[in-house]
Amino acid sequence: MLIDLAKIHCIAGKGGAGCISFRREKYVPKGGPDGGDGGKGGSVIIEVDPHVRTLLDCRERPRYRADPGRPGSGSNRTGADGDDLIVRVPAGTVIKDAESGEVIADLIAEGDQFFPAKGGRGGRGNSRFATATNQAPRRADPGEPGEERTIALELKLIADVGLVGLPNAGKSTLLSRITRARPKIADYPFTTLEPNLGIAALDELRTIVVADIPGLIEGASAGKGLGLQFLRHVERTRVLAFMLDCSDPDPSATLDLLTHEITTYSPALAEKPRLVVLSKSDLLPPEERSGAPERVGLPQALVLSAHSGEGLKELLEALWVRIAADTEVLGETHDG
Repeated sequence: MLIDLAKIHCIAGKGGAGCISFRREKYVPKGGPDGGDGGKGGSVIIEVDPHVRTLLDCRERPRYRADPGRPGSGSNRTGADGDDLIVRVPAGTVIKDAESGEVIADLIAEGDQFFPAKGGRGGRGNSRFATATNQAPRRADPGEPGEERTIALELKLIADVGLVGLPNAGKSTLLSRITRARPKIADYPFTTLEPNLGIAALDELRTIVVADIPGLIEGASAGKGLGLQFLRHVERTRVLAFMLDCSDPDPSATLDLLTHEITTYSPALAEKPRLVVLSKSDLLPPEERSGAPERVGLPQALVLSAHSGEGLKELLEALWVRIAADTEVLGETHDG
């Protein structure tokens, strides 16, 4: 199950206390101060790990506390620093302030880090306070407390293509045909209850990451159905593929509905490159398939059948062209 929301409380380690100590050596009855500083407290670090797929661990463990620093000791020995605590999250994790909802970090690439709570500084030992007029100070600092903060984590899948459509439009079947993903497939609405990712290979050098987004319904952008839970997962996709059922009595109206929901949720999504697909062409008589786009007023639409395999190669090539064009605009290279 894809767990894509979590809230965690982060507590960094307190710095170690400084030490009050004086040299005690043979023939040195009045040795000077030699108390060492305390160690720094450990920090809580959020880090992207490619092997982590969901926020399940964060959901099940909502409190993270790093180790404190160790106190200083005599002979000017500094205490050991507390160990940092690393919280591993998937790529695409957005970090928000739990109270204000403000986005404070967006972790996309492997190894990206964010420090929600930094460890406290260690206290100074008494050797730090020695002066010409106070050669035997009996003062040392306590360690500073570590930072403490509650943050909200939100996962947004990173994919090249997002499949968008009404429930039962054939998105899961298409994903299972062009990738090795095995989403649940059945002949009734809302079979898919969580986003699924798969990798489609055009050849040895070209691959496309495809996300099957659970079906939208009218009002999804306002939270109706499961809309708000899943619309965020199309925000990072490069290209949107609008899936329309060939047996739909008015595919053009359905496309308008999907476009409206996407635009209402985020106007930026409406600007993404898109492709319109008429799925389930095997339900039409053979003589009607080639003219289906013009007949429903969508002349640029591709016609395909995930069941028979018709049009799948053409779809992948068309998606690749749009992905490559978007990548060039962003000034990136895309090698799959």
